[in-house]
Amino acid sequence: RYISTFRPSVKREAEKNKAQWKTMGPAKVEVPSPKNFLQKHSKEPKLPARKKEQDSKKLPALSVPRRTDHPVMGVQSEKNFINTNAVAAIKGLPKKPQPIYVDRRQGDKYLLETSGLVPKYIKKKDYGVTPKYVTQRNEKMKRAEKEYEASILEHLKKRAMKQLSDEERRSILQGLKKNWEELYREFQRLSVEIDTIPKKLYKEKLESQMKQLEHDIEVIEKHKVIYIANE
Repeated sequence: RYISTFRPSVKREAEKNKAQWKTMGPAKVEVPSPKNFLQKHSKEPKLPARKKEQDSKKLPALSVPRRTDHPVMGVQSEKNFINTNAVAAIKGLPKKPQPIYVDRRQGDKYLLETSGLVPKYIKKKDYGVTPKYVTQRNEKMKRAEKEYEASILEHLKKRAMKQLSDEERRSILQGLKKNWEELYREFQRLSVEIDTIPKKLYKEKLESQMKQLEHDIEVIEKHKVIYIANE
């Protein structure tokens, strides 16, 4: 059987410290003094003492004169303030009353100038005048259009293209609209149930032709100047 080599040393330590558990706590305990009782606010952090010397030196800026201050004496003026005030009152123009408005018969009075009822904006010098940035932008647009038309004319001269007249453009537009109306009538005559392949193909053909005609009509209506190549 296994026996530890530390067995005798453990026994000695146990016998040596056996008397430690005979009492409840330490045998001799210092009794607290009745003078050292817990006082109120004793555990709160204490602020440092205020320095009275520095506080007394720094005085706040006063808006009123101090008791030690004395007015300047001996300064005299020959101006007659009574007469000057009377002359200013006689020659002065009377103050015009401020225009006001009232919201109801016994309501409060408000200034008319800040109410927004006075048409101040139409009395400005630049009222109704086109701003400079708008005129500059319009000039740039017109210049760009002229340059574009000039470049197109040069390009057309090189490729020998001609411009459609207004009558030709109008007649082509009317013909396209007439063709679209005929296709639309054919599309309306189709049966509600398309159950065969030929009917389906015919419907798709009408839809594609109508879309193409709508695109052509939109292009011609959008562009007033149209060029075509000479055959």
